[in-house]
Amino acid sequence: MDIPESIKTWLNFVHPVLMWLLLALTLYALYSGIQVRRTRSAEGETKKELVKGKFRIKHYQIGSILLATMVFGTIGGMAVTYINNGKLFVGPHLLVGLGMTGLIATSAALAPLMQNGRDWARYTHITLNVTLVGLFGWQAVTGMEIILRIISKL
Repeated sequence: MDIPESIKTWLNFVHPVLMWLLLALTLYALYSGIQVRRTRSAEGETKKELVKGKFRIKHYQIGSILLATMVFGTIGGMAVTYINNGKLFVGPHLLVGLGMTGLIATSAALAPLMQNGRDWARYTHITLNVTLVGLFGWQAVTGMEIILRIISKL
């Protein structure tokens, strides 16, 4: 089945738009995770106010959405590249993206251990996710460079 060229062209922009939305959601997940930590250590009225925010539930739900979207976004980006070029371009953007998918999956896998009170799992989760946010910022820059190259060829 041949995909019309006009659709192939626009497919190039689905992955970047999705990833920018995912980056914004990742930053909100970071915020909600910080609020979970604040709630854990707070006392009195401050703790009551933070509990009302239901940050633990929000963080867990957002994390699930991030995991699923990251996996499908990674596969989708690779699929579109292959559809449009007949090959994948193995370079830093692809390799870091695959690594990020592994990081987020590992981070999510630590959730049951964190729920059982394992501090090492919590600190590993935090470390993996801070690394993920940093890599995501780098991916945003390199992704825009790729998009600008695609646009220049249109």
